[in-house]
Amino acid sequence: MTEPGYRETGDIALHTESLTKAFGEFRAVDGVDLSIERGEFRSVIGPNGAGKTTLFNLISGALTPSSGTISLLGTDITAQSPAERVESGLARSFQLTTVFDGLSVRENVRLAAQAAEFGDLSTAQQLFVGTESLAAVDQRTDSVLDSVGLADLADAQASTLAYGDRRRLELGLVLATDPEVVLLDEPTAGMSGEETAATIDLVEDVLAEKTLVLVEHDVDLVMRISDRITVLNGGQSIATGTPGEIADNDEVQRAYLGGYDA
Repeated sequence: MTEPGYRETGDIALHTESLTKAFGEFRAVDGVDLSIERGEFRSVIGPNGAGKTTLFNLISGALTPSSGTISLLGTDITAQSPAERVESGLARSFQLTTVFDGLSVRENVRLAAQAAEFGDLSTAQQLFVGTESLAAVDQRTDSVLDSVGLADLADAQASTLAYGDRRRLELGLVLATDPEVVLLDEPTAGMSGEETAATIDLVEDVLAEKTLVLVEHDVDLVMRISDRITVLNGGQSIATGTPGEIADNDEVQRAYLGGYDA
């Protein structure tokens, strides 16, 4: 069933149709339809085991669907590799930070920028790229470091960063690939209230022009920042709507929110 509000136009950044992932008889994701508009901030919530991480793994290419399709910016990416999806305009940040501890902050970001710039070239071809292309990578690296507030720590080894700065760096790695659609997997996990607020402000600032899809357990935060919310339960989408509509949905209340007071 098509998600309510879906319009088959160029306004749709990310679309899944009947997306399913089965592990034997168990369906971790069961026929999920998503239609996320360009520039939208969509959150995906649900109880533990609802299928949120599996859904992200399917969209990012970490898992292969048992059935169903995934479209990004109007192109079917169901059969694309994770690297091909990055080239197509998709990026993902993980719940656990995924940076190279042995490299400096600048080297981390530069690797991501370089991969985005030359990802479609073979290793041999990369040896012959022009100095102008390399200069563009350096320029993008510096721009990203400024955007995420890490310019002063550019030469620091990533392993020495405080937790909040590591999350900033991870966001920088996402930004360096110049994505159109960004999957954010619990970007505030393990943060204090102050760190959470700063991270969300940063996300809304540096990714303001992007389409964002967020998995997050903090319902109060989701209700404040989302344009629309999709609720998963038992691998299925049981509701999609504005924060107000989700808060007033009886099925969502029974399955997850437990009397959430908007």
